[in-house]
Amino acid sequence: MGLELAVAAAAMVAGGIASLAGFGIGSVLTPLLALRVGAKLAVAAVSIPHLIGTAVRFWLLRGHVNRRIFIWFGLTSAAGGLLGALLHAYASNRALAVVFGCLLIFVGLSELTGLMNNVRLGRRSAWVAGGLSGMFGGLVGNQGGIRSAALLAFDTDKQTFVATATAVGLVVDAARMPVYIVSERSELLQIWPLIAMATGGVIAGTLVGTRVLGEVPASLFRRIVALLLLALGTWMLLGGGA
Repeated sequence: MGLELAVAAAAMVAGGIASLAGFGIGSVLTPLLALRVGAKLAVAAVSIPHLIGTAVRFWLLRGHVNRRIFIWFGLTSAAGGLLGALLHAYASNRALAVVFGCLLIFVGLSELTGLMNNVRLGRRSAWVAGGLSGMFGGLVGNQGGIRSAALLAFDTDKQTFVATATAVGLVVDAARMPVYIVSERSELLQIWPLIAMATGGVIAGTLVGTRVLGEVPASLFRRIVALLLLALGTWMLLGGGA
C-alpha cells in the first residue's frame, strides 16, 4: 500500500507540473512505477493516466489551442508516437535517454540565456519536431519535454503554449496507447490498483495546476518551463531514462 500512496502523491505533483509546463506526467511517474514493474511495463502503464490527465487538461484549456501549430505538430506527432510504440520493445532506452537529455539541457539553457528568443520554427521544422517528440513518447514515455522545447520557439502566451502542447499530447496518446494495451494487456490488468491511484492523482493535480497557471506571470512562465527542461534533461543523463 505504501507504493500506491507514493504513486498517488507523485501523480498529483505530476499533474500539477504538466498543467504549468505542458509535460511532466510521464517524466515523474514512469521511473517510480519502473521500480516495481520494470521500465517497459511502466511506460505502458503510465500511458493510461497520461491520456486521462491530458484529456482533462485539454478540456479545461480547449479554447486556447493554436490550431495552426496543432496541425503542424499533431499529424507527425501521432505518426511518430505510433512508430515509437512499435519500436518500444527493440530500442536501447539508455542511448535514447542520453540524446534526449542533451537536447533538453541545450534548449533549457538557450531559453535561460536568451538564445531561444532568436529562434522561430517554420512549418518544415515544426513537422520534424512533432515527429521526433511523438517517437520519443512511444519509445521512452517522455515526449512532452521535446515537444515543449520545440514550442518555446513559437511566440505564444502561456495558456496557448500549454493548451497546444496538451492537444498534441492527446493525439500522441491516442496513437500509442492501443499498441501498449494489445501487447501488454495481461500485465496491465495485474497492476490495475497502481494505475487507478496514478489516474486519480493526475486528475486532482491537473485540476489544481490549471487554476495556478492563470496566476503565473507571463515573464516567469518561460523560465519555469526552461528550468523544468533542464531538470528533466539532467535526470535523463544521470540514468533516469535507462
